Amino acid sequence: MTKNLSHISEHIIVLLLSAAIALSIPHIFSALAKNLLSFWTVIESEKMFLVSLEICTAVTLIISFNYLRHGWEARKLARLATRVGLVPESSFRVHLGGKPTSKLKMVQGGARDIMIIGSTGLRTFATAEGELHHAVLNCRKAKIMLLNPLGEGAVARAKSIPDPEITPEIIRDQIMESINFLKGLRAGQKNIRLKLYPDMPLLKLAILGDYAFLRHYHVGLNVREMPEFVFSSDSIHGGLYLPLYRYFLSQWNYPDIPEYDLDTDELVFRDKAGGEIRREQVEWSGGSDKKDMVYHPCRRATWLEDVC
Repeated sequence: MTKNLSHISEHIIVLLLSAAIALSIPHIFSALAKNLLSFWTVIESEKMFLVSLEICTAVTLIISFNYLRHGWEARKLARLATRVGLVPESSFRVHLGGKPTSKLKMVQGGARDIMIIGSTGLRTFATAEGELHHAVLNCRKAKIMLLNPLGEGAVARAKSIPDPEITPEIIRDQIMESINFLKGLRAGQKNIRLKLYPDMPLLKLAILGDYAFLRHYHVGLNVREMPEFVFSSDSIHGGLYLPLYRYFLSQWNYPDIPEYDLDTDELVFRDKAGGEIRREQVEWSGGSDKKDMVYHPCRRATWLEDVC
């Protein structure tokens, strides 16, 4: 009963305010008209005031039209970004309280299947400071693709970076450190699968849950200097998230890219149907500080140079 009375009283107050405003409008406009006419009779002979008024009006109109034009263009870009599933950085700050995208990666990687394409993987997930380190540690299952340490892509990537400290040997050592990290996770019964691709890296791609994180490798630049784009699967028809997802699967299922068996240190070659064709043993040799990866027995794969 009390609730009904409060609603009725609110309606009565609104009606009274509306009536008061409607009745006062004629008086307000009349007063404004009289004041405007008296003010205009004073300033109509002031040429400087009229010129200044014209200039101010023109500037105001120009600014207003430019603002409307830029706003229209921004709306078109926003609609396009929404259609492709691009997630603006502001959304991360709204949902994560101002935290960077690494926190989003940590959240999305927890207890989920993750898929990663990278080059060496060392600064991506193998070190504690890596942006995907916690995601790999806490994921349910991971499929990871890295450069083959002895493939031509690793050599080409090292030569594409102008830093003289980045050599093919450094690239290989970083890949091997990442492999050792994944071997440790595998030894702890983590569902981790690794493939080694031979070509020069093109995209750095991480698919974590409903988000795909994308950078591209540029000749002469560290990938960390490149902008990162985040795509969500919530957009219309999945946006660019679905093509990126399919791109990863196409690379993962490519028969010429072998899987590295983290339990047996073997390269596993499969056919298009996923059936195993052959295995090639991989052994670690060299000192404890620096290791070299060699194949035993000495065979030549379709995408590798002879190493013996």
